[in-house]
Amino acid sequence: MTVPREMPEKWARVRAPGGAGGYKQSWGTGEEERRVRANAREYNEKFQYASNCIKTSKYNIVTFLPVNLFEQFQEVANTYFLFLLILQLIPQISSLSWFTTIVPLVLVLTITAVKDATDDYFRHKSDNQVNNRQSQVLISGVLRQEQWMNVRVGDIIKLENNQFVAADLLLLSSSEPHGLCYIETAELDGETNMKVRQAIPVTSELGDTSKLARFDGEVICEPPNNKLDKFGGTLYWKENKYPLSNQNMLLRGCVLRNTEWCFGLVIFAGPDTKLMQNSGRTKFKRTSIDRLMNTLVLWIFGFLVCMGVILAIGNAIWEHEVGVCFQIYLPWDEGVHSAFFSGFLSFWSYIIILNTVVPISLYVSVEVIRLGHSYFINWDKKMYCAKRRTPAEARTTTLNEELGQVEYIFSDKTGTLTQNIMVFSKCSVNGHSYGDVQDVLGHKAELGERPEPVDFSFNPLADPRFQFWDPGLLEAVKLGDPHVHEFFRLLSLCHTVMSEEKSEGELYYKAQSPDEGALVTAARNFGFVFRSRTPKTITVHELGRAITYQLLAILDFNNIRKRMSVIVRSPEGKIRLYCKGADTILLERLHPVNQDLTNVTTDHLNEYAGEGLRTLVLAYKDLEESYYKDWSERLHRAGSAAEAREDRLARLYDEVEHDMMLLGATAIEDKLQQGVPETIAILTLANIKIWVLTGDKQETAVNIGYSCKMLTDDMTEVFVVTGHTVLEVREELRKAREKMMDASRSVGNGFSYQEKLSSSKLTSVLEAIAGEYALVINGHSLAHALEADMEVEFLETACACKAVICCRVTPLQKAQVVELVKKYKKAVTLAIGDGANDVSMIKTAHIGVGISGQEGIQAVLASDYSFSQFKFLQRLLLVHGRWSYLRMCKFLCYFFYKNFAFTMVHFWFGFFCGFSAQTVYDQYFITLYNIVYTSLPVLAMGVFDQDVPEQRSMEYPKLYEPGQLNLLFNKREFFICIAQGIYTSVLMFFIPYGVLADATRDDGAQLADYQSFAVTVATSLVIVVSVQIGLDTGFWTAINHFFIWGSLAAYFAILFTMHSDGLFQMFPNQFRFVGNAQNTLAQPTVWLTIALTTVVCIVPVVAFRFLKLDLKPELSDTVRYTQLVRKKQKTQHRCMRRVGRAGSRRSGYAFSHQEGFGELIMSGKNMRLSSLALSGFSTRPSAGWIETLRKKKGSEGSTAGSPSAAPDKTLKV
Repeated sequence: MTVPREMPEKWARVRAPGGAGGYKQSWGTGEEERRVRANAREYNEKFQYASNCIKTSKYNIVTFLPVNLFEQFQEVANTYFLFLLILQLIPQISSLSWFTTIVPLVLVLTITAVKDATDDYFRHKSDNQVNNRQSQVLISGVLRQEQWMNVRVGDIIKLENNQFVAADLLLLSSSEPHGLCYIETAELDGETNMKVRQAIPVTSELGDTSKLARFDGEVICEPPNNKLDKFGGTLYWKENKYPLSNQNMLLRGCVLRNTEWCFGLVIFAGPDTKLMQNSGRTKFKRTSIDRLMNTLVLWIFGFLVCMGVILAIGNAIWEHEVGVCFQIYLPWDEGVHSAFFSGFLSFWSYIIILNTVVPISLYVSVEVIRLGHSYFINWDKKMYCAKRRTPAEARTTTLNEELGQVEYIFSDKTGTLTQNIMVFSKCSVNGHSYGDVQDVLGHKAELGERPEPVDFSFNPLADPRFQFWDPGLLEAVKLGDPHVHEFFRLLSLCHTVMSEEKSEGELYYKAQSPDEGALVTAARNFGFVFRSRTPKTITVHELGRAITYQLLAILDFNNIRKRMSVIVRSPEGKIRLYCKGADTILLERLHPVNQDLTNVTTDHLNEYAGEGLRTLVLAYKDLEESYYKDWSERLHRAGSAAEAREDRLARLYDEVEHDMMLLGATAIEDKLQQGVPETIAILTLANIKIWVLTGDKQETAVNIGYSCKMLTDDMTEVFVVTGHTVLEVREELRKAREKMMDASRSVGNGFSYQEKLSSSKLTSVLEAIAGEYALVINGHSLAHALEADMEVEFLETACACKAVICCRVTPLQKAQVVELVKKYKKAVTLAIGDGANDVSMIKTAHIGVGISGQEGIQAVLASDYSFSQFKFLQRLLLVHGRWSYLRMCKFLCYFFYKNFAFTMVHFWFGFFCGFSAQTVYDQYFITLYNIVYTSLPVLAMGVFDQDVPEQRSMEYPKLYEPGQLNLLFNKREFFICIAQGIYTSVLMFFIPYGVLADATRDDGAQLADYQSFAVTVATSLVIVVSVQIGLDTGFWTAINHFFIWGSLAAYFAILFTMHSDGLFQMFPNQFRFVGNAQNTLAQPTVWLTIALTTVVCIVPVVAFRFLKLDLKPELSDTVRYTQLVRKKQKTQHRCMRRVGRAGSRRSGYAFSHQEGFGELIMSGKNMRLSSLALSGFSTRPSAGWIETLRKKKGSEGSTAGSPSAAPDKTLKV
């Protein structure tokens, strides 16, 4: 075999093969190109290509322990506690046993390790299952069964029907005529419709193993990459070269369908396959609370160091002034020769003792709580879609509380707000519009007044599910209107639909996009039935007569062309080009003679767009035989070119698609999903701003905005930015800002619109304007608006608007818009979409939500949360998100409080023990305090607590606002918790100290011994923090009761056990103080002291909360109160009214299709048949008691629908 010297320019830099080094490239896989020779394992092995064994697991039995521990100690907290453990092993500075730190540390490391091991076990299991699948490999001319992991690059393997493709293969031949095969790519892109692949002609005849065994072609192609829809390479064989494209490739993860067998050459194996290249890890996302906790932990550590320094200085002074006088019976430790060095050692001792201000159990508890919240989302039956049998799924456990802080939602339109189920609704043919139904008076009939749909019984091949309401179109077909016939002929010919006839007359269409399927089905019902196709022919039954057209070329669709064409030869020999595409593209390619018809059709297009329909324009062009032959030869040369192939084809396509004759236009309806208007209305009342980012035309997107209540007729103004230059866009944005400012000033002092004015996130006074505005911007204008010198102006203008719609945007622009808001607004963003074009947006936002809809599962795979309908977003945010945020905030506040109350007692005790680093509590209490005595009650509160029931969370969207303003846990709340903890610790130490100093036992003996004092303080602490969590708990369950009172019972049980005679006899050196707890707690003085401490610690908290509730209630307080009032008065439940509204739709076209079958179908080979708009939305009216409360405060309240908040940030309904 000889490889020609002419190499593609892009591979010219490649050096000759040498050794096992392979080829290097700069961007990731170690290759600049790939060379693969068929049936030559020795040749291919010198490049050291990856084997077909995949490994998604991280560990094995040998590496698990060291690697997992190394990963865990990457966490600062774990490293910090390991450092403390090392300090505790130094006897000169440790006053605590090493197990006080190692027990919780080992517990945390073990729990995490078990979780990681379990996850990795399932990854191993999955890997083994895949790697051990069987495949038939051609070795030495014989097919042998081999495991997938033993397949190598350059092997030829045989696939059979319904088998998974083992690696990325170059299709060589198949059982189908001319090397065709059918695949399903659901595992790659989620699409379940079949796709077609074809072998290049030169290899398609290699159908038996003897010919394949002699095949020694060499492929030179691109290096491994993650582009599923692109492949470039060349096959060199028998002194010739043959270009290769993605249509010749079978990718790993696909399934062979409707094809008995096929052979393929392995090009990429294992981790180099495109499936594995696309399985990269998603960027790790952290919540704002996580980031705040990290900051607070650093502050606490600084506070800990300060306390250590103070106590160390105190120790040095005490030892210098007092301790030096008592060296005879209080000698310094060995190695300590000065008071200064004693203070230095004391510093480290106190660091060890006081480290519990940041206990390691904090991090474990946070993860447990988040896991619980995730399960609640997964188990929520109200977010389960019975139709698709799809539950909601929390695909991450780290972002739950941030669901309660969302301020901006970025939503796709098609498939997210709409159903992505297309219905042929209207059409315009030769200037006549069809689809509107008129009553007997000649007026347009309303939806409820529609007569029976058109009867298609004359057509035995009609789809019974198709409905159309205008009989005029069918009459035109039956009367033989040539324009109407040509219209439907175009629809039946110009497409890439595959037809399958399971039984006579039962046709099933498999379309790449719902739009395409709807158009072909419409043509089918009106008598132009697409019946079958081969690579060179299309057979159509035109009004019962079978006609076969010769298919000469398919000019395929892509996102740049936004159109597709076919060139066919009729039985009469006439060559004609049929084209359909976006109006913006096609209207400028028409012959000038069409001007009058174009004006009429444009009016119809605007009318359809105004009704929210997706439009396409249809045109045709007759071609001369001589011109077509010349053009076809040039097309063949361009298709065979190794360089700039796509550009050359695009120029030829553009050349022939000019001076076309206009036929008409189609209008397809993409219906809104159920519950979308209500969901958007409620989320808007929750002060969440919704931006729609769509690839649709401006009119379509605007109309959907009106349909789903993002835009309303009550809005002050809707700004439309359509500038084509930087200056035009800047000027339009400036005018919009000026209008908003002028309108705000004209309102005068009588209106006060205050929205988070004190927030540091406010970048412009525009956000405090009066009135409601919306912004609509096109993709070309957005490209300018996102430039560095204009992005802030665009953001300020957009953020001042209640709704923003970006039209004709690319996937990259979607991500850029999200990134812009994240960068400047510092607000929590959520992106929601259902298609592969939404993945970049979903990954960029703080929270990504995928909808498992019609466009596959790529969005779901990239998301943090997933469900099947947009309406579930309301429940995810207002119920689960709000509760998660509330619970996490209450948990953190209480956790820091209880640990400061516990730890600071040591600080006060230091002033009374000569700063000797003596602990107040015994070491077992220190060890068990955070992992036994106080862990479960706070976990129960963090998992189950709620302030108001779920129904009230949905009824009062303003309850969501505290999370957006971050009111429940911030630096201020943190310092309040710390202050309460310090206050509690002062009383916890000094009240027992003052009482026991002069107290006596019943028998007259002194009560003030160290152990009695320790038991008294410890018991007081456990009781106080248990009562405190009882006050903090807003929603009591049996689990809360069991954990709180069970923890108290466990404390006393362990306390008496540790001071029992039995433990002393077993471990005399560890449990010396026999009967101390029993004797101490038998004294009335001790219980009075505990009671006094508890009352003094708790009463101020109760008093403060009562006054706050009475004088400055939060919205959640008022909602709880109204529940009680309603129960007492037994008032009837008042439901929201749904108000109908005549649709003021203003929308247009988006042609959802993919670059697909065109080139493949035209390969010249035989092809087998492949098998409620809520317009006036209002919340419940305010109850009378709220008005009374507002009068009492002397301030006017706002209604439930008001977007404003009170100046003091008090949240009102």
